[in-house]
Amino acid sequence: MKFLSFLKLNTARIIALGFAGVIVLGGFLLWLPICTAPGEETSFIDALFTSATSVCVTGLVTVSTAAHWSAFGKGVILLLIQLGGLGVVAAIMFLFVLAGRRINLKGRRLIQETYNLDTLSGMANMIRKIVACTLGAELLGAVCYAFAFVPEFGWREGLIQAVFTSVSAFCNAGIDILGDNSLAPYVGNPLVNLTTMLLIVSGGLGFLVWWDLYGVVKTRQGFGKLRVHSKLVLCVTGLLIFGGGILFFLFEYQNPDTLGALPLGTKLLAAMFQSVTTRTAGFLTIDQSCFSDASMVLTLFLMFTGGSPMGTAGGIKTTTLAILILMVNAYLRGKNDTEIFHRKIREQNIRTAIVVSSLGAAFLLAGSIALSLTMDASFIDIIFEMTSALGTAGLTRGITGDLPLIGKIIVILNMYLGRIGPITLATAITAKARNNRQNMHLAEEHLLIG
Repeated sequence: MKFLSFLKLNTARIIALGFAGVIVLGGFLLWLPICTAPGEETSFIDALFTSATSVCVTGLVTVSTAAHWSAFGKGVILLLIQLGGLGVVAAIMFLFVLAGRRINLKGRRLIQETYNLDTLSGMANMIRKIVACTLGAELLGAVCYAFAFVPEFGWREGLIQAVFTSVSAFCNAGIDILGDNSLAPYVGNPLVNLTTMLLIVSGGLGFLVWWDLYGVVKTRQGFGKLRVHSKLVLCVTGLLIFGGGILFFLFEYQNPDTLGALPLGTKLLAAMFQSVTTRTAGFLTIDQSCFSDASMVLTLFLMFTGGSPMGTAGGIKTTTLAILILMVNAYLRGKNDTEIFHRKIREQNIRTAIVVSSLGAAFLLAGSIALSLTMDASFIDIIFEMTSALGTAGLTRGITGDLPLIGKIIVILNMYLGRIGPITLATAITAKARNNRQNMHLAEEHLLIG
């Protein structure tokens, strides 16, 4: 841990530089000829793009993951996905734990601020639990996938497909080596669909929620004993998943290009899968370019929202969305405090939610305008692509492979901002607020709003 004490960097910069460093290193690795399949050539920008989409657990690809990369290249991509899902900080700290090194005060504070925790104790144990939970969930998912993939591909190839898909699903990456149609061939397969959805939701809930749920189940307590954070995450997640699934089902019920031609049971399954995968997962069972405008708007909203804090998903996070809604509700009802489950939400949380969502919208607008200047595509396709990149969702309407050089750079930057943005901004704001407690207050001024 001496190197952390030597570097005069705050947590936000360590996270930002850590992710950037892994992306660049991964790009150089994937650029090596050994990573490319025979008969294929890899430009550095495509190697860098693939590294970025893997580390940022996004899922947008400019070349076919199944056909373009060699076995070694696919192994590098899988490792980058795992690092991106765990997070650079967790991965580095786990290596120190494995080496038997103590995590000093700066390291503990780094972990605390990265995961927005209230304590500095038990950090090494927490890192172990994060890694153990991740690997355990991925192993269970691989076993479930094996029952579908081994009969189709054989033992060796089936197990490889099962492991790769499981890691990608739990890390919310959405990258697969099944082919160019993602999970579309399995649109009516309950085992593949349910396994994928459970892995996506598990990774997106956040480790803190799972530990809280485990503690409640272990002590046989009820929902009321959960932390307010866990209650809020579970409520918002459930509402978005089932609400989104119902709306997709209604919007696309008669659309012959999406759900219209499917049996009723498969329609329900595909609608629920679409609702789950838009929460930054990136797998698809239905062609995204065939959805109605109403479904497009719903997809954009879900991709921008994303998953929950301390998980593997991106987006502005479910808690941010909830705080914004609760804040508006409190104002309309004439309340001074924003409340949830008979608790007052901290003013600092409200400010952070406003900043994260506002900057997320600003990044999305700027990126969409910049991308529209570099390529000839419909604006709905462009804004869909940029929302997918910024929310690390990985869904596309088919323009990723046609991105020009500048367009690829723009998407890479937005994937990077989407992965580190909310975490880094929240951390930076918290640290600044802690170090700048002002005793002097300026006179208030009244402005006209609305």
